[in-house]
Amino acid sequence: MAAEDPEKAMEVTDGSEEEDHDEDAETEAKTLTSELLKNPAVMSALQGKLDSMVGTASGYIKTLPAPVKRRLKALKKSQLESLKVEAAFYEEVHKLECKYAELYKPHFDFRAKVAKGEYEPTDAECEWPSDDEDDELAEEVKDKVKLDEEKKKEDEGKDTKGIPEFWLTTFKNVEMLQEMIMEHDEPILEKLTDVSVTFNESPMGFKIHFFFAPNDYFTNTELTKEYEMKCKPDEDDPFGFEGPEIYKCKGCTVNWKQGKNVTVKTVKKKQKHKSKGNVRTVTKTVKNDSFFNFFDPPAIPDDRGRG
Repeated sequence: MAAEDPEKAMEVTDGSEEEDHDEDAETEAKTLTSELLKNPAVMSALQGKLDSMVGTASGYIKTLPAPVKRRLKALKKSQLESLKVEAAFYEEVHKLECKYAELYKPHFDFRAKVAKGEYEPTDAECEWPSDDEDDELAEEVKDKVKLDEEKKKEDEGKDTKGIPEFWLTTFKNVEMLQEMIMEHDEPILEKLTDVSVTFNESPMGFKIHFFFAPNDYFTNTELTKEYEMKCKPDEDDPFGFEGPEIYKCKGCTVNWKQGKNVTVKTVKKKQKHKSKGNVRTVTKTVKNDSFFNFFDPPAIPDDRGRG
């Protein structure tokens, strides 16, 4: 029997491998598609793309036959109704926030009293497991040293009230807030005694309260910032709806003591007289970077419908 042509044999083998590869690829694609469609995040992204396609009159849609355009109008109408359902969902979520804010309140009040030094926790309230303590208790010498050190710290801290710099330390450990805090803000934030949030159902919104001990910078004992939100699709752009958005925000007046306003700074600038040619020094007050600019937000144009 004559031997097969190696090239022909190779062609047959290659063709078989390609067919197997195509079948494997098709199977993998089907499996991947199935898994992706089960993923809520992917489905959400696909839904967003669908919203965009249905809500936008693109050049592609203009080329479609009249019956197809008619069906798309039905989809757009249905999509608008689904956005109204989504808006209602967010409104219900906000109502839950209002409800649970009351349940959080006793715990936040406890935190405030301890941090300010108005309440000393009981032994039972201070119980908290510690691996380090268990290890130290196993060694008598270290245990004695630890007890001596604790007694020394206890004696040193008898005159310390609450938890010093509690909120300043907290803020500096939150990435978004630490960027807002300047060095000249820190002595003021050391006097921050509590932060709380109150929610409002109608109009939808919330208010942040910052409480301060007497300080050398301003006379306020409380600074606030209030937010109002809208939660309905915009009539002019309903398919751009992405959930609740800030509609309005209002800060408060900080009653700065003389020469203590950290949100402004004085700069000196030399000016040359146009006709006389002589140079003079002009002193100007300009805005300064500060955490407390948070209470003087820029105005939001009031030309949008309220939700």
